[in-house]
Amino acid sequence: MRYACRAMHLKIDALAHLDPQSTPLPHGTEVVTRVAREHGERCVPQGTVGRVVGGADDAIDVAIVGVGTLRFARHELTPRRVGQAVFARRREASWSALRGCVVIETVVGSRAWGLAGEGSDTDRRGAFALPLPWRTGLLAPPEDLVSADSTEAYWSIDKTIRQALRADPNTLEMLFVESATARDPIGAWLLEAKGAFVSREIYGTFARYALAQLRRLEQGMRLAEHRHLVIEWLRDEPALDLDALAARLAARSPRAAPDEASALATARQWVKQLYRSMHDQGLIDASELDALRRFARDRAAALALPRELRPKNAYNLLRLLITAEAWLRTGEPSFVVPDAARDRLLAIKNGEVALHLVLAEAEALAPALEAARDVSPLPMRPDVRRVDALSRRIGEELARRWIERAPGPFGADAPEPPELEWREDA
Repeated sequence: MRYACRAMHLKIDALAHLDPQSTPLPHGTEVVTRVAREHGERCVPQGTVGRVVGGADDAIDVAIVGVGTLRFARHELTPRRVGQAVFARRREASWSALRGCVVIETVVGSRAWGLAGEGSDTDRRGAFALPLPWRTGLLAPPEDLVSADSTEAYWSIDKTIRQALRADPNTLEMLFVESATARDPIGAWLLEAKGAFVSREIYGTFARYALAQLRRLEQGMRLAEHRHLVIEWLRDEPALDLDALAARLAARSPRAAPDEASALATARQWVKQLYRSMHDQGLIDASELDALRRFARDRAAALALPRELRPKNAYNLLRLLITAEAWLRTGEPSFVVPDAARDRLLAIKNGEVALHLVLAEAEALAPALEAARDVSPLPMRPDVRRVDALSRRIGEELARRWIERAPGPFGADAPEPPELEWREDA
């Protein structure tokens, strides 16, 4: 006997009827334009892909590669992917429900480092606790709360503890900067126990991480320079074919190759990857060399450097190295940049120092970092027993407040967790 059955799936999702046109668009969201827009002498067509970089309410600033930043009304944009719309709606719902559950709040970034300028943002980070009903049940609770403009971000207590045990630089900064403020006794307990997270592990998470990222920046800068060269060559000599471009690029590339044929093959493959990547980004209309030629003829001057190559990233990585060396050597944390390094870091941030010089300075710090690690007064590993006791204490306190209906966001005034619904798929 054969049985026919229909599969029933439990969709843990309260967003089944999501309207992409009413979904908030946080900074960083990829969007598609629903209208054409004039920009100087150019027409930016409907269907252009961009990324939200600013604005509020019904005026949203969108960065479009090769064009610049344009302003659109909310109804003129739609999220590029359904998943982004779902994520944005979920993020907004979590923010609205749990913002009152923040237990630690602090100002981080350039204002905490003593490197803020007149136009510097005020970035807030911290930790929030989940009321007991959010910690139980089928739905995985949110681990992050992020404001629409991304200037405020908070981690759940559980995520904060996991990250701090790994010596995550952002988490340790949040706990140790002078402005860290407890909004609840639970937050005070975490700040009191913050020393339990500190160990020589910061050598790896601060120092080795920063050095590796600086090398990646250097490689990215080299690739961006090669991209510029290829487009410049095609603009000046449109008839250049793939082999001619590869030969020129191989001659300019510092990357070692076993022989000339291998260097040419690598360069040829890189040119192919270039036009394929630019097509995937929506910069050219086809994944072929002819499309790259057309781009070189019409739009080459507007092609900006990738976001990750901003000088701000290089200066922040060098700052991490300086912070790690002092912390390892003295055993005392300080996120305020010393006076001796401030002017140099600001010059790097302002783009006044070439990236290869920043990398050379970082490499020169390596011996001092290793020496500081070897004689550091910090323990080899974090105090996991103390952290485990803290985690249990927090969990018990959240349960007590909920069961006793204590006043506040973890008891009598706790926000309701999201509702679940069954959805039957045929």
